[in-house]
Amino acid sequence: MNSTEVTMVRVYLTEGETQLKSLLKRLQKWEKLRGVTVFRGIAGYGDSGTIHDAGLIDLALDLPLVLEFFDEPAKIETIVAHLNEHIKPGHIVTWPARVNA
Repeated sequence: MNSTEVTMVRVYLTEGETQLKSLLKRLQKWEKLRGVTVFRGIAGYGDSGTIHDAGLIDLALDLPLVLEFFDEPAKIETIVAHLNEHIKPGHIVTWPARVNA
């Protein structure tokens, strides 16, 4: 099987943060990534230690979001350097991967 080296990126946000739309726009229009997926979590906690979950009564918009994408390692390195200026420390995770070609 032919494959290509890529770097995966996972960015942790919450619904309450206003970064998602501008981040998606940047990744699509400026960075020209192949694609981006956003996952909405049903529960999670972060820096505050407060658990946010999707209970039947809970209508709060503070659930966890995970934004995930991949591309060539050099391209990702540049993107992550820029993201580090706007995303809180400890909220961006990267790792090497292979994609089928």
